[in-house]
Amino acid sequence: MPAEETIQERSILYVAIAAAALIHVSIAASQIFLGLGILLLLIFRRQLEFPRIWIPLALFFGWTILADVFSPDPWGGRAQIRKFFVFLFIPLIYGVFSRQFSKVYYLVAAWALVATASGFWGLVQFAVKYQHAKQAGQDFYVTYLARRITGFESHWMTFGALQLSVLSILLAQYFFSSRKLPLWAYASTLILSAAIVLGWTRSIWLATIPAVLYLVWFWRPKMILAVPVIFAAAFLAAPHSTRDRVTSLFQPHGDTDSNLHRIATFRTGIEMIKAHPLLGIGPEEIARNFAAYAPKDIPRPFPKSWYLGHLHNIYVQYAAERGLPGLIFIMSVIGVMLWDCFHGIWQCGPAPSQELFVLHAAVAVTIGILVGGLFEYNLGDSEVLMMFVSVIGLAYAALSAKAATVAK
Repeated sequence: MPAEETIQERSILYVAIAAAALIHVSIAASQIFLGLGILLLLIFRRQLEFPRIWIPLALFFGWTILADVFSPDPWGGRAQIRKFFVFLFIPLIYGVFSRQFSKVYYLVAAWALVATASGFWGLVQFAVKYQHAKQAGQDFYVTYLARRITGFESHWMTFGALQLSVLSILLAQYFFSSRKLPLWAYASTLILSAAIVLGWTRSIWLATIPAVLYLVWFWRPKMILAVPVIFAAAFLAAPHSTRDRVTSLFQPHGDTDSNLHRIATFRTGIEMIKAHPLLGIGPEEIARNFAAYAPKDIPRPFPKSWYLGHLHNIYVQYAAERGLPGLIFIMSVIGVMLWDCFHGIWQCGPAPSQELFVLHAAVAVTIGILVGGLFEYNLGDSEVLMMFVSVIGLAYAALSAKAATVAK
């Protein structure tokens, strides 16, 4: 390889890894490096390649624009149009790692490093919050629920989703990769797991279970029996307040927990979809129209603890904002990606490889997103969306690398 091309490859690689790793630290910094990576691809005359999901993705973009144009406030919905920019992670990650697939090792190590640092800071936050509540004589459950740990992120749900994504990737790497990471990377799964448990985000807990079960099942099917034991041990070892948070799934503490809130947002979203099945009510229109569509039997005024900026469900959210076609298009993107991943896993066979681990990791991360999305608008968070589309790009890089190997 000529020296000039080597410099180009390394430059783009370093920028792509920085852009992906900084997702866990700063949206602005990550997007600056994303823009720089795309600029370098253009300067070096590389094609901005989208894998075959580009058709449903383009339809999703187009339908979102259409829904915004016909909404009551098109200018107010521009934030969702601007968010298209983060999907450039797909051609950046796909373009870089399809040519340098062996360098996936360094991307995963970078993700492990920054996610672990964020998780460790979250654990420090938990200890500080616990001590403050104890010294002030406050009810820790109530005070902590309103201000949970966030690590380097701005919100605990974003924090939990990112921790779970990296945990899934590290487990997949350990189970299925032919090249192992340093011991510290696998040890960091303990910090990531503790951060998820102490984050008290129930949608993340529920998403963690099937994501981990999926990976264990394909790694060692018999070990699936140990997973419930591990979860039960974690429950028993957790602080009393954390166990109380677990039981709140079935026995909520009135309006302190969000059980009734999520039922109300779900029902309201269904009413929005019924009224506007084709184009929805428009991007960024949920909050200002919530009261108008909320069923009459939902008590007014709404409790102050309720957050009504979105519908806490990606499926209802997309359909309510952008109509049923918008939901179908974005789910088609995910569906095609999962189909391609499973086909690639079948082609890889059981032998550990870089390609196999990336494809299993992509499926596990997607399971986490889809299950968590039943209870939270997780893809509405820029960081979560950026991490997810990065994983999609990486999955297609693995498929490209596998195809190249078969062709030889």
